[in-house]
This record gives sequence, structure tokens and C-alpha cells, in this order.
Amino acid sequence: MLLIVVPLVVLALAAGAGAFVLLRPTSPAPAARAWLDAWAKRDWPAMQALLQAPKADLPATYEQVAKGLGARSAAFQLGKVTRDGKRATADYAATIELGGLGPWRYQGRLDLAADGREWRVAWSPAAIHPSLRDGQRLTRSRTWPERAEILARDGTPLVSTDQVVVVGVQPGRIKDRQALLDALERDAGADPKAVAARLDDPKVKPDWFLPVAELSKADYAKVKARLYPVPGTVFRDAFGRVLADGAPGQLVGTIHEATAEDLTRLGPGYQAGDQVGASGLERASEAELAGRPSGQVALADKQGKELQVLASFEGVEPKPLRTTIDTDIQAAADHALAGVQEPASLVAVQPSTGAVRAVVNHPDDQEFNAAFSGSYPPGSTFKVVTTAALLAAGRTPTDQVDCPSSTTVDGRRFRNFEGGELGTVPFSEVFAQSCNTAFVRLAGKLPAGALVEAARRFGFETDYGTAPPAATARFPDPGAGTGLAAAAIGQGKVTASPLHMATVAAAVADGTWRPPVVLDGAKAKAEPVELDPAIAKDLRGLMTGVVERGSGTRARTPGHPLAGKTGTAEFGNDDPPRTHAWFIGFSDDLAFAVLVEGGGVGGRVAAPLAGRFLAAL
Repeated sequence: MLLIVVPLVVLALAAGAGAFVLLRPTSPAPAARAWLDAWAKRDWPAMQALLQAPKADLPATYEQVAKGLGARSAAFQLGKVTRDGKRATADYAATIELGGLGPWRYQGRLDLAADGREWRVAWSPAAIHPSLRDGQRLTRSRTWPERAEILARDGTPLVSTDQVVVVGVQPGRIKDRQALLDALERDAGADPKAVAARLDDPKVKPDWFLPVAELSKADYAKVKARLYPVPGTVFRDAFGRVLADGAPGQLVGTIHEATAEDLTRLGPGYQAGDQVGASGLERASEAELAGRPSGQVALADKQGKELQVLASFEGVEPKPLRTTIDTDIQAAADHALAGVQEPASLVAVQPSTGAVRAVVNHPDDQEFNAAFSGSYPPGSTFKVVTTAALLAAGRTPTDQVDCPSSTTVDGRRFRNFEGGELGTVPFSEVFAQSCNTAFVRLAGKLPAGALVEAARRFGFETDYGTAPPAATARFPDPGAGTGLAAAAIGQGKVTASPLHMATVAAAVADGTWRPPVVLDGAKAKAEPVELDPAIAKDLRGLMTGVVERGSGTRARTPGHPLAGKTGTAEFGNDDPPRTHAWFIGFSDDLAFAVLVEGGGVGGRVAAPLAGRFLAAL
């Protein structure tokens, strides 16, 4: 930094006299400005060079102030400068950005003195703040309000703040590392790889407490007898987030200690050590759930006793988040997937509003919300969309169409599941039995762009614009030939989440595609799209036939009128390829999608789960 030295004595040659005249000292303002500029830049050497008397501990003094306040930056504006002979005062306005609290503004004053040919700062603690004296220091406090609850539509808490047990590890007490990792995974749900990585960190000390999991008091009581005796485990009582039984954990999300990315994303109201939303609604609605912390800056003595409050920062109370989740429907969905061995998801939405009523992912101990964020080939469930395009092009449910066991498009062979064939039958029958070859042939006769347009009407390539974010269903233009043939049966580059396929079923039920919403009263950015009423009516009849006599009969449930569509979607590079099992459907004002990843055949695996879901209602 350029050191500004302000001369006080200037010699000038008097006109015509041939002699030197002593002039008055110049303004002290440049010296004051240089001091404030150096302070803002934390240029301690430059500040020391401007002192009237040496102060070896000046850097430590200012660093201590900055650390005690949690100051991220400082800015100063020079105000009025008053001079009285060889003494002067300079007023300044300070703005100290306090991490996690915001700007602290106050009016300060510098004392300056003429020292030979220069102006220098006559330093005292009051140069930092006018109330500060020897033996005193500036302190700050900061308190977060209790994080708000996330509620079901009826006000039942899905997650709340309550007492928890923090499960931790003390490296120096470990006797059998593998036994420890196994116990933490089994009883606390901790990721053994993540725990091992923390233990291998060279910065970790033997006596450190390394938190690895949180358990509710009730869950801890169930495993205490096994977990507590394991050498290396340590436990602390704390307050944390407790998920209600059966609540959609991946939708609700989790919290964690703020990362560098979190601090950048959330802005100056946060600081290292804060607990923030890590996923799901906890992350998407951080501002509402967390509120803002309150705090104060105070003057304290050496022992830390508060002497005077210099500034207060008013916090913001958090707001409970009411979702559209229906606890009864959620429980039924959870029951439907209980015992399923493969990863599985079930999403239920209300067709008339787009409100999400249930979200279940199994296994439920994973953080990834596959129901919302997963992207899978929808397989034959996409034939609902293809059928809408065919109906719009003039096809009718009674048209006679061919369903051979296989058909070839541009050298690529397409065939029906297990080589089945129907011969020449009404279109309603090829829909009910999910005949691939018939759909491949019919799609080839569609007008250019017709299938793309139909997919857009069912929300493909549409960003919902809701919280939490969900994967966008993809239907890139397949062109013609094999690309169009594969897309028509939900393969190729077509992908969708279970959430989106639930909205496809909902669109048929209601006659309007609506973007899904999870928060009560929220409105998605995406706009609803009305279907042609005649097409929606035909689709309802066709989907009813799937359950009554077609591939979805195993979803039938006494007392529940049901329309649906099965799907068996190929994925991966195995030969023969593995398949996801799908079922989408609707009953009254409830639509849903079931996906069992790698589960096999939709009609045999997903359809019975749909029936189990409806029966549980």
C-alpha cells in the first residue's frame, strides 16, 4: 500500500525577497483518510507507520477485534475534520460487516497530532469505537430461533426440532475399527465409508469428538444396548430434527453444518457452523424454516462481563411449512411398498389440483428422492401420450390394427414382451394388452412432430418451477425411423420421474395436465395445459380396459374403480436387458405412479403394489 505522508512544514521562496518563509501546516485529512483506508484493507504496517507513538501489538489488537466481532469486511467514510493548532479530530462513519448478522454501522472519531513535519494518529482504544477504553473489548452474540416444523396438510408435524442423541466417534478410544464401522452402520445408519474418511483425515486429533449420526431419543433407546458398549463411540444430547414415523423423509430432506457452497449460496446471514438445509424442503425452503438469527454487539470487561450494549440485530421468526401431504394416503403408500426388495417409489397426486398427496421411496434410509429426482425410461406407460397423439390424428379405439410378434423399422427389430401377438384386433385391445409392435407401426404414420406436441401437452420438457426441485421429464425430438419407434413405446431418449408419470395419469383423470405442487397454497411457474375433452374421455376408457381385462388386472381392488397403464421399461446393456416395472393409474380424484427399479414386468410386479396401495386406503 502507498504510504501517504503529509508534510506540515513547507518552505516557499518569497517573491522578490530571495528568502524562505515558514508556512502553516497543511490539513490533517489525508492522514486520517490514509488510516481509514489501511484499516479497511487490514494493512497493519501502514497503520503503524501513521501512529504518533509506537504500538507493537496494534496488529494483534485489530485482529482480535475482527475475530471477536466475526467481521468479514469493513468500510469507512471520512467525515468532518476539525483542527486546533497541532491537534485535530476526524469523524468517520464505519460499516463493519458481521458474519451471520449483517452490517454494524456507527460513528467514530480519530485523534491526530502534528509531529514534526507530519500528522499522525494519536491512538487510544477509542480510535476503534468511541466507547472503548483500556481493559475493555468488543463482543458479539448471535442466536438462531428454533427451526420451524414442516407439516402435513392437516397440520400434523412431518419433522420438528426435538431432543436427539448425537452419535460420535473419539478416535483415540477405538479398539476394533471394523467392528465400530459395522456397529455405526447397523444401529445409527452411518455411512461407513464417510466415517472411515473422517478417521483417516490427518488433521483429526485422538481426543476429538466426530459426530457421525443423529438418533431420536426413542431410536437411540432401541439400539443403546448394542451401540453404547462399542469402544470408540461417544454420545451427546442435543436438539435436532426428528422425522415423524412414516413421513416422506427424502421429500422433507435433511440439515447439516453449512459447507462452503452453502455459505456462498445463502449469503452474508450465515456463517461456518450454522445448521442449514442440505436436501429436500429443508434446503429449498431454508429462509422460511430457519428465519434469521438475532444478536448484539456489546462492550465487555476483561472477564467478559457485559458493560454496555452497543448495537442490537433483530432476528426473523421462522414460519412452519405446510405441505400438501395427506398422512392417510402417505401411510397407505408406505404400506404398499413395505417389504419390496428392489429400490421402489410411489407418488400420489390429486388430479384436480396437482397437489402431491404422498411420496414414498424404499429403501427409506437413502437421501436421494428417486420419486422426484430420478430419470427413468417410462416404457409402456408412455403409450398414454402416444395414444393421445394417435387419437388427435384421427385414430379411434375401435379401429382394427395389427399386432404381430415383431416388426422391423430401418433394420431394427422391435418385438412384444415374451414374443406375444394378437393378430388383427381393435386398437382398444392393443392398448389394453400393451402391444409394442402395433404402437411402433402406428407411430410411423403420425404427422411430423405430432408425438413431440403430445408429449409437451403432458408436461414433458417442462420445468415445474416448484419446491423442492424435481427432474424435468425429457422427450427430445426423435425424428423419424427407429428414433420415433423407440420413443413411441417410452424407450430411446425418453425419461421421466415417478412424479411426472403420476401427473400424466392425473391429466387423463382430470382432462388437464397440471404441474405438481408440494407446498400448500403454492403456485407452480408452469401453466396447466388442457387436453382435448374427447381425447381425455377416450383415454379414460382405454386405461379402464387395461385394469379390467388387460395387462393391469393384478391392480384391481374391490370397491375402488381404477384405470391405469402398465410399463416394462428396458435399461442398461445386459442381454437380455433388465427392466423397470411401472404402473400408473387413477381412482376418483387420486392419481399415482409406482416404479420398481429393475423389478421386471410392470403387470406382474408394479400393478399388484398399486392394488395394495388402493386397498390400504
